[in-house]
Amino acid sequence: MTNQKKKNKTVLVTGASKGIGKAIAKQFCEDGYNVFICARSNELLKQTAQQIGAAGYFALDLTCAQNCKKLVEDIVNATGSLDILVNNAGDYVYSPIEKTEENDIDRLINLNVKAPFLLCKYAAKYMKENKQGRIINIGSISGVVGEANASLYSMTKSCFQGFSKALGLELAQYNITVNTVNPGWVQTELAQDAVEQSDFSYQEEIDMIPQKRFIQPEEIAKFVKYLASEDAKGMTAQSISLCAGLSAG
Repeated sequence: MTNQKKKNKTVLVTGASKGIGKAIAKQFCEDGYNVFICARSNELLKQTAQQIGAAGYFALDLTCAQNCKKLVEDIVNATGSLDILVNNAGDYVYSPIEKTEENDIDRLINLNVKAPFLLCKYAAKYMKENKQGRIINIGSISGVVGEANASLYSMTKSCFQGFSKALGLELAQYNITVNTVNPGWVQTELAQDAVEQSDFSYQEEIDMIPQKRFIQPEEIAKFVKYLASEDAKGMTAQSISLCAGLSAG
C-alpha cells in the first residue's frame, strides 16, 4: 500500500514494523526522506507507517521471490526511483545443529540470504540508471564471530560480508555504495526472544558484553543514516560491527 507521494530520496526498509527496522525507517522519515516499509503483518505495518509518517507500506512475504521483484517495481512506479535500500528483514533460530529442522533451514536461507540478494538485483537496475544509490545490509555480530547453537543464523548472516565486498566492487563505478552493519545485542523484542531461547540469562548476556549494555535501535539507525549520506560516499564494500565491543573478544 502506498500514498504515492514524492519528496527527497526514496528509501525502502524491509522488516520495518518494529525493532531495528522501525528505528531506521523512523530516522529517515524524520530527515524528510520518502520512506517505504515492508513486513509480514499488515496491521502492525499500518500502525508503524502512521506513527513514523512513512510514504507507504507493503505487507508481504519476502521468501516469495516474485514479491521481491514486485516490491521494487511498485515503489519505482510510484516515485520514479529507489535511492536507498536497507535490507533488514530476517529471522533467528536458536538450536543445536542436530535438532535444526529442515524447514527452518529453507526459511532462513530464503529470508536472510535470497530475499536481500533479489532485492539488490532488482534495485541495482534502477540505481545504475540513475548513477547513484545506497545499499545497506543489516547483518549480525553472530555472522562475524559466530554463535554456538545458532549456526544456521550465523551462516546466513555471515554471507553479507562477502556479498557486500563483491557487490560493492561491482557497483562502485555507478556511484552506488554497498555496506553491511553488524549489530551486537540490540534492545529489541527479537533480542529478548533470543535471550529467552538461549542458555544464558539477561544479566549473563550483559556481563559478556565489554560495554555492559545492549545497543539501542536508534544507534543503528543513526549509523545507517550516515552510510546513506553523501558524507559516506567513499565507504563501500565494508562490513562494520556496531556491537559494544563484542567483536573484539
